[in-house]
Amino acid sequence: MKLIFEKMTKEYSKEVMDIFNYYIENSFAAYPESKLPYEFYNKFLEITKGYPAFIIKNADNGKVVGFCFLRAYNPFPVFKETAEITYFLEKNEIGKGIGKEALNKLEDDAKRIGINKLLANISSENIHSIEFHKKNGFGECGRFHGIGKKKDKHFDIVWMEKTLS
Repeated sequence: MKLIFEKMTKEYSKEVMDIFNYYIENSFAAYPESKLPYEFYNKFLEITKGYPAFIIKNADNGKVVGFCFLRAYNPFPVFKETAEITYFLEKNEIGKGIGKEALNKLEDDAKRIGINKLLANISSENIHSIEFHKKNGFGECGRFHGIGKKKDKHFDIVWMEKTLS
């Protein structure tokens, strides 16, 4: 599938929130316990100011198949070379190479703006994401044990990092 990466703008709030809300309701990949309103999309726009943030579209039909972005790990300037990465794909589009292409795009853009370290914050229940990151050069660098609780189940937060060359 050929993909188009378009800058994240207000017009995509419904598509992005529908994707995000699917993961809220059906997995541990997104941390909230219940669906968020479409207005929450403004928070994504706010935290990604000055960072690469994209809607991912299928070039053949224009359908939104996911979104991805970088954001500040920490607002203090001493951390300006580090960013946290996020991506979510339409549930039926997983396993088609879209995540890898999104990661490559974000890595290239990160290097262009002076970021040399990427961090991923992942639920220990999200084994597929942990494996995806390991396969793509990330290593576990920290773990907070049992600090999350969703659907009456405690889970760890796994931090993974990748140094960009």
